[in-house]
Amino acid sequence: MSNITRFDPLSDLVSFAPFHNFEDYFRVPRMRSLVRDLPVGPEIKMDVSEDDKAYYVKAEVPGIKKEDIHVAVEDNQVSITAEVKKETEEKKGETVLRSERYYGMQSRSFTLMHGVDQGKAEAKYQDGILELTLPKRSNGGAVKELAVK
Repeated sequence: MSNITRFDPLSDLVSFAPFHNFEDYFRVPRMRSLVRDLPVGPEIKMDVSEDDKAYYVKAEVPGIKKEDIHVAVEDNQVSITAEVKKETEEKKGETVLRSERYYGMQSRSFTLMHGVDQGKAEAKYQDGILELTLPKRSNGGAVKELAVK
């Protein structure tokens, strides 16, 4: 909790220091508002927990068919890849007022402390949540892609 800071909306206006790096450029309020409006691709958010026997991963991948989700496990390396197809269109009569589309790939990779027993690893996808059960093992192995159920 020691990282909590109070937001001061006037602090950027009072600062007269020159920009020392690229990140400082986006601290100016008007630039921040321009960048905030740019479309951003989706991101896979996840929780990882463990016990003595396995790692448990819950990853948010909403609106994606399970056939478009791929999970690869190589020893202690885990990769989740999902193909995203998002379309939103607002029409009034025959005129399209707004159309937003996003096509692309989301991916997330991470390293675990122990290798994974690939023969016992499981992947389930339901209601936008991908759940992985990755049993621990001590020796390495080949790359294996899990079938998402």
